Amino acid sequence: MYKTILLCYDGSAEGRKGLREGAILARAMGSETHLLAVCRSLGTMSPPEGMSPALAQGEDATARSLLDEGVRRLIELGIKAQGALLIGDPLVHIPNYAAKIKADLVVMGHRPRGRIARWWSDAPQPLLLDRMPCTILVAMNADDQPTR
Repeated sequence: MYKTILLCYDGSAEGRKGLREGAILARAMGSETHLLAVCRSLGTMSPPEGMSPALAQGEDATARSLLDEGVRRLIELGIKAQGALLIGDPLVHIPNYAAKIKADLVVMGHRPRGRIARWWSDAPQPLLLDRMPCTILVAMNADDQPTR
């Protein structure tokens, strides 16, 4: 049984599928549920020359609305969740946040990538899967087929 579930949400179709699947599981198990939105932001690392305060505020408002949307969707599914928004690298924030809340399960959506996308993005650093302190549930749309 999962006592604490972390749902990762990015607003994508795959993210919504993960949110829905995780909410159904959390409701069935009566789990404590947390929602995490992680946004990469150009403005928080090294602001480019064209980055104005108004643009940075717009990014923050977009990120906040993403988190609010996720919490709203969970409420519609009958789940009361605590929401958190972090800015930066999801490969760092997701495992750290999961460890912080002592999550038993992390749920996220996944979009299959083709061979070319995998080729361009292969990196020597460990994958998210290698960094997780708990079980992961990856939700995919049934019609998503990775291209070979």
